[in-house]
Amino acid sequence: MKKVLVGMSGGVDSTVTAILLQKEGYEVEGVYMKLHDKEDYHEENFARAQRVGAYLGIAVHFYDLSKAFKEEVYDYFVQSYQDGITPNPCVMCNRTIKFGKMIEYADSLGIDLVATGHYLKCDGEFIYMAKDKSKDQSYFLCQVDKAVLPKLLFPLGDWIKDDVKAYAKNIEVLEDIAIQKESSEICFVENDYTEVLQRHMDIDLAGETLDSDGNVVGTHKGYMHYTIGKRRGFFVNGAHDPHFVLAIKPKSNQIVVGTREKLQESEFEVEQINLFEELIDFKCLIKVRYRTPAVSGHVSIENNRGRVVLDEPVFGLAQGQIAAFYDGERLLGGGVIC
Repeated sequence: MKKVLVGMSGGVDSTVTAILLQKEGYEVEGVYMKLHDKEDYHEENFARAQRVGAYLGIAVHFYDLSKAFKEEVYDYFVQSYQDGITPNPCVMCNRTIKFGKMIEYADSLGIDLVATGHYLKCDGEFIYMAKDKSKDQSYFLCQVDKAVLPKLLFPLGDWIKDDVKAYAKNIEVLEDIAIQKESSEICFVENDYTEVLQRHMDIDLAGETLDSDGNVVGTHKGYMHYTIGKRRGFFVNGAHDPHFVLAIKPKSNQIVVGTREKLQESEFEVEQINLFEELIDFKCLIKVRYRTPAVSGHVSIENNRGRVVLDEPVFGLAQGQIAAFYDGERLLGGGVIC
Protein backbone atom coordinates (compact mmCIF):
# COMPACT_ATOMS: atom_id res chain seq x y z
CA MET A 1 0.00 0.00 0.00
CA LYS A 2 1.41 3.39 -1.04
CA LYS A 3 1.79 6.07 1.61
CA VAL A 4 0.81 9.70 0.98
CA LEU A 5 1.25 12.79 3.14
CA VAL A 6 -1.69 15.19 2.75
CA GLY A 7 -1.30 18.87 3.52
CA MET A 8 -4.31 19.50 5.77
CA SER A 9 -5.43 23.04 6.51
CA GLY A 10 -8.63 22.15 8.34
CA GLY A 11 -10.69 23.27 5.35
CA VAL A 12 -13.01 21.51 2.92
CA ASP A 13 -10.61 20.93 0.03
CA SER A 14 -7.75 19.35 1.97
CA THR A 15 -10.18 17.28 4.05
CA VAL A 16 -11.96 15.85 1.01
CA THR A 17 -8.53 15.20 -0.54
CA ALA A 18 -7.56 13.02 2.44
CA ILE A 19 -10.87 11.16 2.35
CA LEU A 20 -10.68 10.48 -1.39
CA LEU A 21 -7.13 9.15 -1.19
CA GLN A 22 -8.00 6.86 1.69
CA LYS A 23 -10.96 5.51 -0.29
CA GLU A 24 -8.58 4.85 -3.20
CA GLY A 25 -6.51 2.62 -0.94
CA TYR A 26 -3.63 4.89 0.00
CA GLU A 27 -2.16 4.81 3.49
CA VAL A 28 -2.77 8.44 4.44
CA GLU A 29 -1.07 10.69 6.97
CA GLY A 30 -1.77 14.39 7.35
CA VAL A 31 0.38 17.39 8.11
CA TYR A 32 -0.79 20.79 9.29
CA MET A 33 1.78 23.42 8.37
CA LYS A 34 2.06 26.48 10.56
CA LEU A 35 3.10 29.23 8.16
CA HIS A 36 2.50 32.51 9.98
CA ASP A 37 1.98 33.95 13.46
CA LYS A 38 -1.83 34.02 13.76
CA GLU A 39 -1.97 31.74 16.80
CA ASP A 40 -5.80 31.67 17.15
CA TYR A 41 -6.06 30.81 13.46
CA HIS A 42 -3.72 27.85 13.84
CA GLU A 43 -5.34 26.59 17.03
CA GLU A 44 -8.78 26.52 15.40
CA ASN A 45 -7.71 24.98 12.10
CA PHE A 46 -5.33 22.40 13.57
CA ALA A 47 -8.16 21.28 15.84
CA ARG A 48 -10.33 20.78 12.75
CA ALA A 49 -7.59 18.82 11.02
CA GLN A 50 -7.13 16.64 14.13
CA ARG A 51 -10.86 15.96 14.26
CA VAL A 52 -10.80 14.79 10.65
CA GLY A 53 -7.72 12.70 11.42
CA ALA A 54 -9.54 11.00 14.28
CA TYR A 55 -12.53 10.34 12.02
CA LEU A 56 -10.30 8.75 9.36
CA GLY A 57 -8.03 7.02 11.85
CA ILE A 58 -4.90 8.74 10.54
CA ALA A 59 -2.05 10.66 12.16
CA VAL A 60 -2.03 14.41 11.62
CA HIS A 61 1.37 15.98 12.25
CA PHE A 62 1.96 19.60 13.26
CA TYR A 63 4.87 21.11 11.34
CA ASP A 64 6.08 24.58 12.32
CA LEU A 65 7.38 26.23 9.16
CA SER A 66 6.87 29.80 10.33
CA LYS A 67 10.59 30.67 10.29
CA ALA A 68 11.13 29.36 6.76
CA PHE A 69 7.86 30.95 5.60
CA LYS A 70 8.90 34.33 6.98
CA GLU A 71 12.29 34.18 5.30
CA GLU A 72 11.15 32.76 1.95
CA VAL A 73 7.69 34.26 1.50
CA TYR A 74 6.70 36.96 4.00
CA ASP A 75 9.94 38.98 3.85
CA TYR A 76 9.95 38.69 0.05
CA PHE A 77 6.37 40.05 0.03
CA VAL A 78 7.26 43.07 2.17
CA GLN A 79 10.53 43.81 0.38
CA SER A 80 8.88 43.63 -3.04
CA TYR A 81 6.39 46.37 -2.23
CA GLN A 82 9.18 48.44 -0.68
CA ASP A 83 11.04 48.07 -4.00
CA GLY A 84 7.96 49.13 -6.01
CA ILE A 85 7.37 45.58 -7.29
CA THR A 86 4.14 43.56 -7.18
CA PRO A 87 4.95 40.14 -5.65
CA ASN A 88 3.16 36.81 -5.93
CA PRO A 89 3.66 35.17 -2.53
CA CYS A 90 1.52 32.11 -3.36
CA VAL A 91 3.81 31.13 -6.23
CA MET A 92 6.84 31.54 -3.97
CA CYS A 93 5.18 29.54 -1.18
CA ASN A 94 4.32 26.66 -3.49
CA ARG A 95 7.90 26.40 -4.73
CA THR A 96 9.76 26.74 -1.46
CA ILE A 97 7.31 25.64 1.25
CA LYS A 98 4.38 23.46 0.13
CA PHE A 99 6.29 21.60 -2.56
CA GLY A 100 9.72 22.20 -1.08
CA LYS A 101 9.80 21.88 2.72
CA MET A 102 6.72 19.65 2.74
CA ILE A 103 8.41 17.22 0.34
CA GLU A 104 11.47 17.14 2.62
CA TYR A 105 9.23 16.47 5.62
CA ALA A 106 7.50 13.60 3.81
CA ASP A 107 10.92 12.13 3.00
CA SER A 108 11.86 12.31 6.69
CA LEU A 109 8.74 10.26 7.50
CA GLY A 110 9.54 7.69 4.82
CA ILE A 111 6.57 8.82 2.69
CA ASP A 112 7.08 9.01 -1.06
CA LEU A 113 3.94 10.90 -2.15
CA VAL A 114 2.48 14.28 -1.22
CA ALA A 115 -1.04 15.56 -1.87
CA THR A 116 -2.87 18.86 -1.39
CA GLY A 117 -6.32 20.23 -2.12
CA HIS A 118 -5.17 22.33 -5.05
CA TYR A 119 -7.41 22.38 -8.12
CA LEU A 120 -5.14 21.11 -10.90
CA LYS A 121 -3.97 17.85 -12.43
CA CYS A 122 -0.56 16.18 -12.49
CA ASP A 123 0.53 12.99 -14.25
CA GLY A 124 3.97 12.90 -12.63
CA GLU A 125 5.61 14.59 -15.58
CA PHE A 126 3.47 17.65 -16.25
CA ILE A 127 0.85 19.82 -14.57
CA TYR A 128 -2.49 20.50 -16.25
CA MET A 129 -5.42 22.83 -15.67
CA ALA A 130 -8.23 21.58 -13.43
CA LYS A 131 -11.61 20.49 -14.71
CA ASP A 132 -13.13 23.43 -12.82
CA LYS A 133 -11.59 26.34 -14.75
CA SER A 134 -13.04 28.88 -12.30
CA LYS A 135 -10.92 27.31 -9.52
CA ASP A 136 -7.89 26.18 -11.53
CA GLN A 137 -4.67 26.83 -9.57
CA SER A 138 -2.08 25.55 -12.03
CA TYR A 139 -0.80 29.10 -12.52
CA PHE A 140 0.48 29.12 -8.94
CA LEU A 141 2.64 26.03 -9.51
CA CYS A 142 4.54 27.23 -12.57
CA GLN A 143 7.69 27.76 -10.47
CA VAL A 144 7.63 24.36 -8.73
CA ASP A 145 10.77 22.26 -9.19
CA LYS A 146 10.24 19.71 -11.97
CA ALA A 147 11.99 17.04 -9.87
CA VAL A 148 9.09 16.89 -7.38
CA LEU A 149 6.30 16.32 -9.93
CA PRO A 150 6.45 12.48 -9.73
CA LYS A 151 5.68 12.79 -6.00
CA LEU A 152 2.53 14.92 -6.32
CA LEU A 153 -1.16 13.94 -6.20
CA PHE A 154 -4.09 16.31 -6.70
CA PRO A 155 -7.38 14.39 -6.34
CA LEU A 156 -9.54 17.50 -6.83
CA GLY A 157 -8.25 18.15 -10.34
CA ASP A 158 -11.21 16.25 -11.80
CA TRP A 159 -13.79 17.78 -9.45
CA ILE A 160 -16.03 20.86 -9.62
CA LYS A 161 -15.87 23.00 -6.47
CA ASP A 162 -19.65 22.85 -5.89
CA ASP A 163 -19.48 19.05 -6.02
CA VAL A 164 -16.71 19.04 -3.43
CA LYS A 165 -18.84 21.20 -1.11
CA ALA A 166 -21.85 18.94 -1.63
CA TYR A 167 -19.72 15.86 -0.93
CA ALA A 168 -18.42 17.41 2.30
CA LYS A 169 -21.92 18.23 3.56
CA ASN A 170 -22.80 14.53 3.53
CA ILE A 171 -19.99 13.64 5.92
CA GLU A 172 -20.93 14.21 9.56
CA VAL A 173 -17.49 15.25 10.81
CA LEU A 174 -17.36 17.96 8.16
CA GLU A 175 -20.64 19.73 8.93
CA ASP A 176 -19.13 22.95 10.29
CA ILE A 177 -16.18 22.82 7.85
CA ALA A 178 -18.44 22.51 4.79
CA ILE A 179 -20.18 25.80 5.57
CA GLN A 180 -17.14 27.84 6.65
CA LYS A 181 -15.97 30.84 4.68
CA GLU A 182 -13.26 30.12 2.14
CA SER A 183 -9.79 31.35 3.02
CA SER A 184 -8.30 34.38 1.27
CA GLU A 185 -5.78 33.93 -1.53
CA ILE A 186 -2.90 35.26 0.61
CA CYS A 187 -3.09 33.51 3.96
CA PHE A 188 -1.42 36.23 6.05
CA VAL A 189 -3.41 39.14 4.54
CA GLU A 190 -6.77 39.63 6.23
CA ASN A 191 -8.16 42.68 4.43
CA ASP A 192 -5.58 44.62 2.46
CA TYR A 193 -1.86 44.13 1.83
CA THR A 194 -1.08 47.63 3.12
CA GLU A 195 -2.09 46.51 6.62
CA VAL A 196 0.86 44.08 6.52
CA LEU A 197 3.28 46.74 5.25
CA GLN A 198 2.24 49.21 7.95
CA ARG A 199 3.61 46.86 10.62
CA HIS A 200 7.12 47.34 9.26
CA MET A 201 7.39 50.84 7.82
CA ASP A 202 5.68 54.17 7.30
CA ILE A 203 3.85 53.86 3.99
CA ASP A 204 1.88 57.12 4.31
CA LEU A 205 4.47 59.46 2.82
CA ALA A 206 2.84 61.81 0.32
CA GLY A 207 4.61 62.16 -3.01
CA GLU A 208 4.35 63.47 -6.54
CA THR A 209 2.21 62.08 -9.32
CA LEU A 210 3.81 62.34 -12.78
CA ASP A 211 2.49 61.98 -16.29
CA SER A 212 4.29 59.77 -18.80
CA ASP A 213 6.42 62.74 -19.92
CA GLY A 214 7.73 63.28 -16.40
CA ASN A 215 5.66 66.35 -15.58
CA VAL A 216 4.29 66.73 -12.06
CA VAL A 217 0.49 66.61 -12.40
CA GLY A 218 -0.68 65.85 -8.87
CA THR A 219 -0.04 64.09 -5.58
CA HIS A 220 -0.46 60.67 -3.97
CA LYS A 221 -0.46 59.28 -0.43
CA GLY A 222 2.65 57.07 -0.62
CA TYR A 223 3.91 54.82 -3.42
CA MET A 224 3.38 51.53 -1.56
CA HIS A 225 -0.39 52.11 -1.69
CA TYR A 226 -0.31 51.55 -5.47
CA THR A 227 0.09 48.72 -7.92
CA ILE A 228 0.21 48.90 -11.70
CA GLY A 229 -3.26 49.54 -13.13
CA LYS A 230 -4.74 51.03 -9.96
CA ARG A 231 -7.24 53.74 -10.79
CA ARG A 232 -8.02 55.49 -7.52
CA GLY A 233 -6.31 57.01 -4.49
CA PHE A 234 -4.23 59.73 -6.20
CA PHE A 235 -4.89 63.24 -7.50
CA VAL A 236 -4.33 64.50 -11.05
CA ASN A 237 -4.76 68.19 -11.82
CA GLY A 238 -7.42 68.92 -14.44
CA ALA A 239 -7.88 65.30 -15.51
CA HIS A 240 -11.10 64.57 -17.41
CA ASP A 241 -10.44 60.95 -18.38
CA PRO A 242 -9.78 58.17 -15.82
CA HIS A 243 -6.09 57.75 -15.01
CA PHE A 244 -4.27 54.60 -13.99
CA VAL A 245 -0.91 53.86 -12.38
CA LEU A 246 1.61 53.10 -15.15
CA ALA A 247 4.82 52.89 -13.12
CA ILE A 248 6.13 53.19 -9.58
CA LYS A 249 9.36 54.98 -8.62
CA PRO A 250 10.20 53.92 -5.07
CA LYS A 251 13.47 55.83 -4.70
CA SER A 252 11.77 59.17 -5.36
CA ASN A 253 8.36 58.19 -3.92
CA GLN A 254 6.66 59.02 -7.22
CA ILE A 255 4.04 57.28 -9.34
CA VAL A 256 3.48 57.69 -13.07
CA VAL A 257 -0.12 57.78 -14.30
CA GLY A 258 -1.88 57.90 -17.65
CA THR A 259 -4.97 56.90 -19.57
CA ARG A 260 -5.94 53.26 -19.99
CA GLU A 261 -4.47 52.82 -23.47
CA LYS A 262 -1.03 53.56 -22.01
CA LEU A 263 -1.36 50.44 -19.86
CA GLN A 264 -1.18 48.28 -22.97
CA GLU A 265 1.87 46.04 -23.31
CA SER A 266 2.63 43.43 -25.93
CA GLU A 267 6.33 42.77 -25.29
CA PHE A 268 8.18 42.16 -22.03
CA GLU A 269 10.96 40.13 -20.43
CA VAL A 270 10.92 37.41 -17.78
CA GLU A 271 13.61 36.07 -15.46
CA GLN A 272 13.89 33.21 -12.96
CA ILE A 273 12.46 30.95 -15.64
CA ASN A 274 11.25 27.50 -14.61
CA LEU A 275 10.26 24.97 -17.29
CA PHE A 276 9.00 21.39 -17.14
CA GLU A 277 10.64 20.50 -20.46
CA GLU A 278 13.56 21.82 -22.47
CA LEU A 279 12.30 24.78 -24.50
CA ILE A 280 14.20 27.67 -26.04
CA ASP A 281 12.02 29.21 -28.75
CA PHE A 282 8.32 28.39 -28.68
CA LYS A 283 4.72 29.48 -29.21
CA CYS A 284 2.36 29.11 -26.29
CA LEU A 285 -0.49 30.62 -24.32
CA ILE A 286 0.61 33.12 -21.68
CA LYS A 287 -1.15 34.21 -18.49
CA VAL A 288 0.28 37.37 -16.91
CA ARG A 289 -2.06 37.32 -13.89
CA TYR A 290 -4.07 34.60 -12.21
CA ARG A 291 -7.48 36.06 -13.04
CA THR A 292 -6.74 37.22 -16.60
CA PRO A 293 -7.33 35.11 -19.73
CA ALA A 294 -4.35 33.53 -21.45
CA VAL A 295 -3.06 35.25 -24.58
CA SER A 296 -1.17 33.54 -27.41
CA GLY A 297 2.39 34.61 -27.98
CA HIS A 298 6.01 33.68 -28.54
CA VAL A 299 8.75 33.08 -25.97
CA SER A 300 12.48 33.04 -26.71
CA ILE A 301 14.95 32.18 -23.95
CA GLU A 302 18.65 32.89 -23.61
CA ASN A 303 20.75 32.60 -20.43
CA ASN A 304 17.65 31.98 -18.30
CA ARG A 305 16.09 35.24 -19.41
CA GLY A 306 13.16 35.24 -21.78
CA ARG A 307 11.58 37.68 -24.20
CA VAL A 308 7.82 37.39 -24.59
CA VAL A 309 5.96 38.82 -27.59
CA LEU A 310 2.17 38.65 -27.34
CA ASP A 311 -0.17 38.37 -30.32
CA GLU A 312 -2.44 40.93 -28.67
CA PRO A 313 -1.70 43.43 -25.91
CA VAL A 314 -2.57 43.00 -22.24
CA PHE A 315 -3.34 45.67 -19.67
CA GLY A 316 -1.62 46.31 -16.38
CA LEU A 317 1.55 44.26 -16.78
CA ALA A 318 3.37 44.44 -13.43
CA GLN A 319 7.02 43.83 -12.61
CA GLY A 320 7.34 40.98 -10.11
CA GLN A 321 4.17 39.21 -11.19
CA ILE A 322 4.27 35.80 -12.86
CA ALA A 323 3.92 34.92 -16.54
CA ALA A 324 2.80 31.30 -16.83
CA PHE A 325 3.21 29.42 -20.12
CA TYR A 326 0.71 26.83 -21.39
CA ASP A 327 0.37 24.42 -24.27
CA GLY A 328 -3.41 24.17 -24.26
CA GLU A 329 -4.22 22.97 -20.73
CA ARG A 330 -0.67 21.71 -20.08
CA LEU A 331 1.52 23.97 -17.96
CA LEU A 332 4.95 24.47 -19.51
CA GLY A 333 6.35 26.61 -16.70
CA GLY A 334 6.76 30.31 -16.14
CA GLY A 335 8.93 33.23 -15.17
CA VAL A 336 8.95 36.47 -13.19
CA ILE A 337 8.03 39.57 -15.19
CA CYS A 338 10.94 42.01 -15.18
